[in-house]
Amino acid sequence: MYPWILSLHIIAIICWFAALFYLPRLFVYHTYALKEGDERGAKRFEVMERKLYRGIMTPSMIAVLVFGIWLLALNFSAYMAQGWIYTKLALVVVLIGYHHICLAHMKRFVNGTNTRSHVYYRVFNEVPTIILVAIVILSFVKPF
Repeated sequence: MYPWILSLHIIAIICWFAALFYLPRLFVYHTYALKEGDERGAKRFEVMERKLYRGIMTPSMIAVLVFGIWLLALNFSAYMAQGWIYTKLALVVVLIGYHHICLAHMKRFVNGTNTRSHVYYRVFNEVPTIILVAIVILSFVKPF
């Protein structure tokens, strides 16, 4: 059973991170569309962002959490005896926060209140990359 749950967890992680990488990139392009006065393009980005967030990003995050909790439950005391798991779980909480910050940015675009530049969104886009590297190292190297 464990290999199946782990496989589903990893598949969900891949889907979630694909969306976490792509949505802020859409924000970059959305910002350019607004800067150029391309209302039609901006509306298209709103639709793309909403569908990505609701159709892929949020369901993937939920699947990551369900399968991750399931994995923890299978061997709870062994995981909790290792220090790396606490750091990994803290980073997952940060990612959940990042996920919700993406929603706040989407709402600002829809409401016409976005004040962030494309440069901000380019930097913002790097956050999940750094967290992904840390989580993979923690999960496989188990440094502490």
